[in-house]
Amino acid sequence: MKITRVTVTPIAFKDAPLLNASGIHEPYALRSIIEVETDNGHFGLGESYGDAAALAVLDKVKTQLIGLDPFNLNRLRAIVKSTVAGMAPAGNSGAELAPGSHASKAVSNAYSAFEVALLDAQARYLNVPLVDLLGGAVRTEIPFSAYLFFKYAEHIDSPYEPDSWGEALSEEQIVAQARRMIDENGFKSIKLKAGALDPEHEVACIKALKKAFPDAPLRIDPNGNWSLETAVRMAELLGDDLQYYEDPTPGLEGMAELHRRTGLPLATNMVVTDFDEFRRSVAQNSVQIVLADHHYWGGLRDTQMLALMCDTFGLGVSMHSNSHLGISLMAMSHVAAAVPNLSYACDTHYPWQEADEEVIKGGKLSIRNGCVGITRAPGLGVELDRDQLAKLHDLYLSCGIRSRDDVRQMRKYKPDWKTVKPRF
Repeated sequence: MKITRVTVTPIAFKDAPLLNASGIHEPYALRSIIEVETDNGHFGLGESYGDAAALAVLDKVKTQLIGLDPFNLNRLRAIVKSTVAGMAPAGNSGAELAPGSHASKAVSNAYSAFEVALLDAQARYLNVPLVDLLGGAVRTEIPFSAYLFFKYAEHIDSPYEPDSWGEALSEEQIVAQARRMIDENGFKSIKLKAGALDPEHEVACIKALKKAFPDAPLRIDPNGNWSLETAVRMAELLGDDLQYYEDPTPGLEGMAELHRRTGLPLATNMVVTDFDEFRRSVAQNSVQIVLADHHYWGGLRDTQMLALMCDTFGLGVSMHSNSHLGISLMAMSHVAAAVPNLSYACDTHYPWQEADEEVIKGGKLSIRNGCVGITRAPGLGVELDRDQLAKLHDLYLSCGIRSRDDVRQMRKYKPDWKTVKPRF
């Protein structure tokens, strides 16, 4: 079996005005859809980043994959490494919140994008679900968490009608957002993206969520936007309300000191993003839970390696999310199904994506009882909707965005907005 065609299609889809530590989401999120075809009629799908820097690498790699056996992942990695080594380093737009945007992740990003597609092709060829190539499923229902955001009612100078979620700035509005998300998806745990408003107000919103959903495990994620002293003070206010405290303060040293002073379990997708940072974190006891992300950890099998390392050192495992569509959600779900020590429900932005902006046949995937189910369908178990792919590609061509910049978008609301870390 040899690869005969590789296609990378950049797409864009509507993204709600969600607030975060850097600013606010732009009106459109960017992704790329990867298709691999083989000489015996099989294919594989992947989904990855869609910013200009990521696309430049994907486009250079794809031409070198013609004739490659989809099972030869070592050769894929070598091709990606040599390609990136021959390119000028890209900018780091978005890296303050999304480690996958950092230039140092170019190899792992591109390898992951194609590894998922090649594993999908392998599994379809063998007529087995992709999880079987990862050792088999230890679970077929993958738990995810309600992912709440402070948000404005609509984008400034919005190119489309306001979303149906409305404004969420007050305690009451955050509780209402959680209730709708739980009613629609059955989530059992709740995460609040913080670091955007006054820390005391964000903690008050956690308190309101605790009152409204007393049995739901709660997490708060300020994206490193609180100083160590603020994070300690907020920990005192939070008490035992949290399941874990995610990236409240910057750096491995800051997180280690916070854990020493509070004893709270700390989670991260910001200070442990590769195996060197993992080693240094273990030495300092900086974090107790690692949020994996196959997009920038180097694919599904490297995510399994990360989970094994977490098991070895007694750390918990969950999964991080950026704005994504169904192919990424299924890739996350298949690797999560194969990780025995998945300790916590995974993150997903999926409920925020509009129902008519999915690229897979049948529309958006269902989340029931807070879980995404995997079946015995071959590969990832999803097929491309070519009409939808064309529609979202046209949106990419017309939207005018080529890299994520939440600071630039926030300056439309607050012209003097600056990147300050930590802000509080």
